Amino acid sequence: MTLTELRYIVTLAQESHFGRAAERCHVSQPTLSVGVKKLEDELGVLIFERTKSAVRLTPVGEGIVTQAQKVLEQAQSIRELAQAGKNQLAAPLKVGAIYTVGPYMFPHLIPQLHRVAPDMPLYIEENFTHVLRDKLRTGELDAIIIALPFQEADVLTLPLYDEPFYVLMPANHSWSKKETIDAEMLNDKSLLLLGEGHCFRDQVLEACPTTRKGEAPTHTTVESSSLETIRHMVASGLGVSILPLSAVDSHHYSAGVLDIRPLTPPVPFRTVAIAWRASFPRPRAIEVLADSIRLCSVAKPPVANV
Repeated sequence: MTLTELRYIVTLAQESHFGRAAERCHVSQPTLSVGVKKLEDELGVLIFERTKSAVRLTPVGEGIVTQAQKVLEQAQSIRELAQAGKNQLAAPLKVGAIYTVGPYMFPHLIPQLHRVAPDMPLYIEENFTHVLRDKLRTGELDAIIIALPFQEADVLTLPLYDEPFYVLMPANHSWSKKETIDAEMLNDKSLLLLGEGHCFRDQVLEACPTTRKGEAPTHTTVESSSLETIRHMVASGLGVSILPLSAVDSHHYSAGVLDIRPLTPPVPFRTVAIAWRASFPRPRAIEVLADSIRLCSVAKPPVANV
């Protein structure tokens, strides 16, 4: 039994697909399949039930994978403990961020970190919250930047800043004459949203009572895969949308194409936070990362909800 084989079965359990699991493990599919079968033969049990259309954990496999994940976490802790005796800011830091934070934070964060911790380069990944959560637990990431609420066993979180929401519209829109936009007004206009899986989509739906999940919308909803694609559609006149403050001015459109207006108080906002394993042995690196994020953030804490 090897750590590599344990990583194979944990990844396969998460992906339920040999091809995707092999890609995540950076090996060929036959190599992963042989490793999984070798471990099953050694243990004398089937960890996975295989069919032509699916890969499922067996009942005994569920317990084995749970224990394997704990072993991998402890093995990663051993590696990190060895590194902890050295300068905590002298090794790469693996940081993940959700899609609606990373593109707007990293261009400011990286230069700031280079000033205060020049020997701590960042390995960067952008992904959905649930993917970042899994990679944090398995040690593939050291810290993740997400939006609250976020809860995970043996994981610490630290709120960094509150970020208000703004309405984005074409410059010739009738709402451009208003100083603020009531959330209730969004029920009779085409509202452009991120697709399923983005936590910011859920936060927008919560902020707009007339578009809450489970209720039939009274307007046309267009979904997109990124905030930048949404911005382009707004610029073309397709509708209006809601952006977090950090994304408001991050574009290359000239004046007279887009307009931004705040929502009427109480202004909805999201709280951006950093999460890391409680056992992570480089607390100084987390502290410097958190301080740098606060320093370079467009949004300053806290936002008054009045």
